[in-house]
Amino acid sequence: MLAVTILGNNSAIPAFNRHPTAQVVQTAEQSFLIDCGEGTQMQMNQYKIRSSKIDHIFISHLHGDHYFGLIGLLTSMGLLSRKHELHLYAPEVLKTIIDLQLQVANAHLPYELHFHPLKNEGIILNDKKIIVECFKVKHRIECWGFLFKEKKYLRKIEIEEVKKHDIPTAFFERLHMGEDFVSENNTVVKNELLTSAVAPPKTYAYCADTIYDEELIEKIKNVDLLYHEATYLHALQQKATTRFHSTTLEAATIAKKAGVKKLLLGHFSSMYESLDDFKTEACSVFENTELAIEGCSYMI
Repeated sequence: MLAVTILGNNSAIPAFNRHPTAQVVQTAEQSFLIDCGEGTQMQMNQYKIRSSKIDHIFISHLHGDHYFGLIGLLTSMGLLSRKHELHLYAPEVLKTIIDLQLQVANAHLPYELHFHPLKNEGIILNDKKIIVECFKVKHRIECWGFLFKEKKYLRKIEIEEVKKHDIPTAFFERLHMGEDFVSENNTVVKNELLTSAVAPPKTYAYCADTIYDEELIEKIKNVDLLYHEATYLHALQQKATTRFHSTTLEAATIAKKAGVKKLLLGHFSSMYESLDDFKTEACSVFENTELAIEGCSYMI
């Protein structure tokens, strides 16, 4: 299972009961927080996201609407008696900011915080069931996108067949990889008798804040779900370009050229009360588009 729950879908200023950027990528066992704008803790409480299940936080860049809620969340985790370690992936200067905030407050985290500075594109987390890569996006300051790739074995073991042929558990890893089993008396048991094909692993790309940039296409090609900012409707394309943001049609064009399966729009400007036109415009270019609505979970 891979899903995304939206905690905040607005841009710089909270408005119309919308909050600055934050979202949670969830597997059956883990939750991964992406960005942590103001109010993230309150949103987590409202939508029943347990901070104790979050062991990895990813901050795309250091504009306030993407990280001003972080120090509050970190200290609250401590007040809630968190003891297990937490990993934070972010632009390098954020460590200095956090250290200063804790220092002036004479505060101490009762758990170990591992800081991983984002410096180069590539894999930043290779966990048991998921791989996370970072990639650069074009914004006014250093900014990163994140690509989540579900790990899956190539083949699913059929337990009854394995028992019937008395296959040792030590051989299971090789069965997952499609290998036939050869017994001590050289009897060959074909892999297709012992395993079945599984669905391909799911992928999710988070593009953070970015100007329209076709260099993104190769980095997010064919993902199952793409989150791309659409701060403005397309009538304000010039304003979007000047501020290093994207419009509805630009986000949809990237999705179409990258061959993604589904597009999720977010980071809406506070100048818009209604979001209906965002979906209408984007769907005119890329039909399978949804709006990132707070409190909604999107299965991948």
